[in-house]
Amino acid sequence: MDLLLKNATYVDWHDLSFRQTHLLVKGINANPQLTMIEALRNVPADVETIECQGMLVMRSFAIGHHHVYSALSRGMDAPPKTPQNFHENLQYVWWRLDKALDRDLIRASALATAMACAKAGVTFVIDHHASPNAIAGSLEVIAEAFDQVGLGHLLCYEITDRDGLNKAAAGLQETSDYLAKHQGLVGLHASFSVGDKTMDRAAELMRQFKSGVHIHVAEDPIDQKFCLEHHQKSVVQRLSDFGLLESSKTILAHCLHLDEHEKKLVRESPAWVVENIESNLNNNVGFFDGEKLGENIFFGTDGLHSEILRSAQTAYFAGKHNDHLSMAGAWQRLRYVHKYLNQNNFTGDGDNNLVVLDYDAPSEINSDNFLAHFLFGFRERHVRHVISNGRLIVRDRQLQMIDEQEVLKFTRQQSLRLWERMGK
Repeated sequence: MDLLLKNATYVDWHDLSFRQTHLLVKGINANPQLTMIEALRNVPADVETIECQGMLVMRSFAIGHHHVYSALSRGMDAPPKTPQNFHENLQYVWWRLDKALDRDLIRASALATAMACAKAGVTFVIDHHASPNAIAGSLEVIAEAFDQVGLGHLLCYEITDRDGLNKAAAGLQETSDYLAKHQGLVGLHASFSVGDKTMDRAAELMRQFKSGVHIHVAEDPIDQKFCLEHHQKSVVQRLSDFGLLESSKTILAHCLHLDEHEKKLVRESPAWVVENIESNLNNNVGFFDGEKLGENIFFGTDGLHSEILRSAQTAYFAGKHNDHLSMAGAWQRLRYVHKYLNQNNFTGDGDNNLVVLDYDAPSEINSDNFLAHFLFGFRERHVRHVISNGRLIVRDRQLQMIDEQEVLKFTRQQSLRLWERMGK
């Protein structure tokens, strides 16, 4: 059924222009379409109507780098040994967690992530998944969970040699099986955990399916140190030598510890960079500086949470340190994920993806001061309604496609099981 957003204040994400109008949103089976209607007499009779008087309507949000597998980590016990550096944090926390995942835990993690995203106004997620002891079919489980909540998605499996070449082969096979049926990317963990043979096979898959890679790049100096010691070249140079920067679908996550030549390679390639500021701060690995990386940059959350608005605001504040990020620059990075998806003809992020903000501003809001409200005012609590691919998935802050309380009961039970498995 088509949807009418009545008496809306529509904010165009391209130029921040404001328009008082009625918005007709075409249903899920139609081409992505958003029509502004000036007179209600022109509205078809068989539409569902939502009153939006006093609310802001704009393009919904998308997350450029997420980790479904981390969703049930909140509240878990401390690791058996306190990590002293980034590599130990992977070993004692995240690699213990992802090894404990099975299909039910993956499903619980995906549902929890999708629900949190929807309620935060996010309708599309680019996810980077790992479950070394439950690889086969894992991406299908995530896709089904996202579909159940009503989100668009672009998934990949994190291929790595860290658990042996057999697991690397299984990751390559899962990638091939999934890409044969769905849009997606070829996931790689990071250069330091991927050998030449595995990386070469991943590059072949990228070319076979006309896709791109999604990989962590120089998140910590260990990535560069390992690459120089074992391959006698920098991380980005190694990726370039394998042809991984040639695709406009390629996503390079983090990119913190790059030299000038590497930045030039990234800047002159069609690849995209995703900034994950809060995760970088949490891991104490450094500050992002996008000044010499070009304009192809968007935001991710790196699995820390699902509130991309929060990430954009934090990036702006932290960007004062050395990134020289302006208000307009923060908005651009929030929105450039749409450019990435559209440029590469990925489906699920069309104009009929909208968020309605019940924003109780204490001061005037208009085109001229919108960016200040975006950075200093907008919060998740302002998300009132969410439309994903023409379908109403959140109405009056309540999920419409799924029983949230029933799912949360399931995810809480699964979190206890996960923590128990991690302790064995």
